Amino acid sequence: MVDLKKHGPTIALVFTMLVMLSYSIEWIRVTVGSAMDVVLGPFIDTFGVPFFVMIMILSGITGLYSSLVQKYTIDYEKMQETQVKMRAFQKEFREAQLSGDEKKIKKLQGKQERMMQDQLEISRQQFTPMAIILVLTVPIFFWLLLRLPAIDAPATIASGIVMPFLGTVGLSASAFWIVPAWILWYMLCSLAISQVIRKSLNIGGL
Repeated sequence: MVDLKKHGPTIALVFTMLVMLSYSIEWIRVTVGSAMDVVLGPFIDTFGVPFFVMIMILSGITGLYSSLVQKYTIDYEKMQETQVKMRAFQKEFREAQLSGDEKKIKKLQGKQERMMQDQLEISRQQFTPMAIILVLTVPIFFWLLLRLPAIDAPATIASGIVMPFLGTVGLSASAFWIVPAWILWYMLCSLAISQVIRKSLNIGGL
């Protein structure tokens, strides 16, 4: 039997890479996106919800489940405790180096290995929630890609969004460097909503 506690982060990392690879496989994108369209499509086709509003709603949902997954899979108390210990250790180690206290430096070097192990464990904890969040988020992105207005469609309020300094741009058009407007809008909404959710749930930063 596979030891999930020991190999879980590795499995999660491999799974995450496979999920990201699926972006390049068209039939997977279309199949998953079409399945999601059965649920999400009517909001646009029947109820007339603008596409940019759907992006805002979905980014908010993403922020909610991402925060909940992280809250219940990551030991934030231990993470914060480790960070405090590491800062104190770095300060003590730097002072020992400046004073030339070789005996203390040698003692701290032994402690450093244990501190690095704690940091590695915290880092490994983050792979599992990353994989879970990807599984939930990828279908949403596949649906957005499926329903995006054509790149060469004229930019209107219905098929685009008003961006600061840029005016009305198509959602598929580049808004910042090579970043499409729809991804930038998704990121801004997700970040803003996530901050509110994380604050209310008392979740620390990753």
